[in-house]
Amino acid sequence: MATYRIEHHTQYSFNQPVYLRPHRLRLRPRSNGWQNLLKYNLTIDPLPASLGEIITLDGNGEQKIWFTDPTEKLAIAVDSIVQTTMENPFNFLLEPWALKLPFDYPQSLAQQLRGYLVPYEGRLDPVAVELAQDIAHDCQRQPITFLQNLTQKLYEHCTYTVRATGEPWEAGVTWRSREGSCRDLTVLFMEVCRAMGLASRFVSGYEVGDPEVNQWELHAWAEVYLPGAGWRGYDPTHGLAVGDRHIALVSSAIPAYCSPVGGEVAPVKTFLETGLTVQSELETEVKITAVN
Repeated sequence: MATYRIEHHTQYSFNQPVYLRPHRLRLRPRSNGWQNLLKYNLTIDPLPASLGEIITLDGNGEQKIWFTDPTEKLAIAVDSIVQTTMENPFNFLLEPWALKLPFDYPQSLAQQLRGYLVPYEGRLDPVAVELAQDIAHDCQRQPITFLQNLTQKLYEHCTYTVRATGEPWEAGVTWRSREGSCRDLTVLFMEVCRAMGLASRFVSGYEVGDPEVNQWELHAWAEVYLPGAGWRGYDPTHGLAVGDRHIALVSSAIPAYCSPVGGEVAPVKTFLETGLTVQSELETEVKITAVN
């Protein structure tokens, strides 16, 4: 069990006053059996005309804000305290029919998972199919070994790069270049899983790793639905199964629905500044500041 305090701020500065269209905020850590949200304070400047609470189709808690007056900036600050309890990510028992890949899903479950099995670009990338087949063959189609081997393969063969903005790359682009951001590696991981019939989704959140790292960012990883175990996290960027050092914000079958702030402004020059501080009861404070 671990407890973390997270201070995360985002500021958009504009070169002239603009009217802000409605924005969605996906910055509140989720609360479930493995992660408890103990505190959440949100500060917005300028004050929105109103704020609405939303539970999305994916089950995420979002906040929708809208404004009436023009502004030259939008500053969003979040102060959260979260407790995580996933000490052993392998504490589960698969259903008897889910011990070999691909799974023969019961019809009702297959219908529920359909959206998490659709390829990222609408069709399976041949690279993802080949990777899935090779790894499945090497592990005799055992699902847990498949996921562990896939996580390690991407971690060992791909170089992590920082891309502050932009949509995730397609799976083939990431694997052929052998590099990518956390969201690129996550989409590649998801595509390989979906090629093997494993339902997967994209997760946005924080990873409390090495305090010696000079600059950290909002992190991304994947969750795979394992019958008998539910959604279980895997982080190909760090080569590990997700435990109590990951703090999830939101998840979705579609990566774009996990962006921390979503909204539009008029086409003006925009400057983005972000800062993140994570403090643990057991660790020294880690500060992250990024300016783009």
